[in-house]
Amino acid sequence: MKALITGITGFAGSHLADHLLQLGYEVAGTIRSTSSLKHVSHIRSELQLFECDLTDEAAVENVIGILKPERVFHLAAQSFVPASWAAPMETIHNNLSGQIHLLEAMRKHCPASRILIACSSEEYGQVEGDEVPIKETNPLRPLSPYAVSKIAQNLLGYQYYKNYGIHAVCVRTFNHTGPRHGEQFVTSNFAKQIAEIEKGLKPPVLYVGNLEARRDFTDVRDIVRAYGLALDACDPGEVYNISSGTGREIREMLNILLGFSTTAIDIQEDAARLRPSDVKALIGDYTKFHRKTGWRPEISFEVTMLDLLNYWRQMLAQ
Repeated sequence: MKALITGITGFAGSHLADHLLQLGYEVAGTIRSTSSLKHVSHIRSELQLFECDLTDEAAVENVIGILKPERVFHLAAQSFVPASWAAPMETIHNNLSGQIHLLEAMRKHCPASRILIACSSEEYGQVEGDEVPIKETNPLRPLSPYAVSKIAQNLLGYQYYKNYGIHAVCVRTFNHTGPRHGEQFVTSNFAKQIAEIEKGLKPPVLYVGNLEARRDFTDVRDIVRAYGLALDACDPGEVYNISSGTGREIREMLNILLGFSTTAIDIQEDAARLRPSDVKALIGDYTKFHRKTGWRPEISFEVTMLDLLNYWRQMLAQ
């Protein structure tokens, strides 16, 4: 079976490529001219890569027309929430135009194919205390342009299913992390700072933002396993949470990382790391997805954090 992964060279995309190859898929992916291939270098010979800017309608149609994939995993997006405040129009245009071009190309060239749309728990936005853990039926109160773009992606998938019969499944993925995670994201940023301090590359001060926010963290390797199941077992036009169901304060996550280091490190708040608005608690209920697929997280949070720290130790040793 042919699978196309948009954003294949990214964090989740590269792990998904690993997983699908293990399942026996033929795996292709879209890249940009500026894409780094470091996350897929170990499997490069097994992949079919297409240089394609998803905001270019003709380029997307060309790739879909050539490949005609049975499965499309749409992961490519501007996914860093703070960047969406700095560039709201760019974020919304990038995230919506790419998906519209994919759906239109599928409608024309492979209407029987299935597409997974990777959306986000950020869609829930302002969550009240009595609404946790969050179900798919919870009101959407987005607090960032990124979240708005993801809600629109979700609704586009529903519209193309209802209007054209495209088998589109939307997953609202809660925070996920692990090896290869971009350093702009909190878990990876803290892990990299610790590795840099251990190596003497910076003073023993770790800079943080809001440590009181509670987040639901799942290992990326569990997440991509869920993605692999979603298009086989989930209903088109529906939305599914993918999460661990456990909330942790950012402070707790930091303390776990610090516990893997013997270096004395001071903690200092950096005002630049604080968001204009920050959701107090995002903890998901993945019951609906579990009932359809049997999936549940398998990798412990402590293992995820240690693997992430060791990833940065290895990167800095090169």
